[in-house]
Amino acid sequence: MPVIGYLIFTAALVVGDQLVKHWVSATIALNSSQPVVPNLLAITNLRNDGAAWSILEGQQWFFTVVTLIALAVLAYLFYRWRRQPRLLWPLTLILAGAIGNFIDRLQNGYVVDMFELLFINFPVFNVADLCLTVGVLWLVVIFIREEE
Repeated sequence: MPVIGYLIFTAALVVGDQLVKHWVSATIALNSSQPVVPNLLAITNLRNDGAAWSILEGQQWFFTVVTLIALAVLAYLFYRWRRQPRLLWPLTLILAGAIGNFIDRLQNGYVVDMFELLFINFPVFNVADLCLTVGVLWLVVIFIREEE
């Protein structure tokens, strides 16, 4: 698939992330929850102006700088790995996650989080966070397997 296909998929993930965030913000009161699967998952409307567990809370300038650097690195990697689909798929997820949360930070000064795992003490997260996490883990697995 040409690089444009990955970028279109990135755009689709970003749109999906933003739609879910807008839906949650419009239908669930701020700081409240609606159970989806009892004792497993709830949809919670939270505003997070930090990272996971609200680390670096209120440091929007820091997140802006880090995101801009990450986007530049991702653009370079997309170019460098443009003929390696096994690397472009995880990069696509990472790019979508970075852009999805960056849009929130620029528009609102915070990120809307909504997925709450009820069976474990874990940060509430969103679609962009999920894309970032899966993409990074996927790349790590690829690099570990290459070293073996």
